Amino acid sequence: MLNLERLRTLDALARHGSVSGAAGGLHVTTSAVSQQMAKLEREVGQQLLARNGRGVRLTDAGRLLADHAARILSQVELAQSDIEAQRGEVVGEVEIAAFPTAARGLFPAALGFLRTDHPELKVRTRELEPEQGVLAVLRGDVDLAVVLEWSNKRLPVPGGLTRSELLDDAPDIAMPAAHPLADRTEVALADFAEDEWVSWPAGEFCYEWLMFTLRSEGIEPRISHLAGEHHTQLALVAAGFGVCVAPRLGRGPVPDGVRLVPVRQTMRRHVHAMWRTDADRRPSVRAAVEALRGAGRAVAAAGADLR
Repeated sequence: MLNLERLRTLDALARHGSVSGAAGGLHVTTSAVSQQMAKLEREVGQQLLARNGRGVRLTDAGRLLADHAARILSQVELAQSDIEAQRGEVVGEVEIAAFPTAARGLFPAALGFLRTDHPELKVRTRELEPEQGVLAVLRGDVDLAVVLEWSNKRLPVPGGLTRSELLDDAPDIAMPAAHPLADRTEVALADFAEDEWVSWPAGEFCYEWLMFTLRSEGIEPRISHLAGEHHTQLALVAAGFGVCVAPRLGRGPVPDGVRLVPVRQTMRRHVHAMWRTDADRRPSVRAAVEALRGAGRAVAAAGADLR
């Protein structure tokens, strides 16, 4: 009889590609992963892992069993969803990921709703960039992810996932108060063709969006500084080291010396909740999605205060 938890360990190894990655996804130690795999090899009577340099790889038997494990675990999740749905109780545990400004702007209200309406539900959260969030949902590392895409740059979404719109976020351009355009009521991106920019780190979805958007306006971006935190970006703007895109969702106090001006053309971040379709019937997932929607409605209603 194959052990379900050992199949789960094999599935995590196949998805993450390493013992340390599987351990991180399962929230266990690397030695626990190795022990589970050794027991699974004894159960099936075949070698499932082989050395590959300093790491490991799945053998042919390992890949075959991993394919079966993925299907088995999907059926188990469907069964759990059906049982939870029939019982109708919002209990157990749910883990939610979100990109940083969504975590700051949505999590406090959403978690408050869940604590009030479903006190028996344990909620865990973490910050992940949009593309990482999609992968985490696919791998089963989290139950839901709050992700974003831009009106002119969509986030690739694989099959097997369901999503729900939470809100639209209209960013502004942040510039030093002494900037020649600081007194404008609105600006166009083309107005900043000669400016230096403060951007998200290279490789992130929003960095790629900024490069694409500026180049589509005929601007070759002059990226002088990279910072993952918006507070850091705004601090550099306040010190006169460039301009940046400043989303309104999750925006904290703006430093003295920074002026925020709306963009004339439509420029929106579309914020969604995303989860595995086979978990759609789980009351805990549905409750978490509804709490995020409620938080999104509250942010949208207060939109005028985000300027």
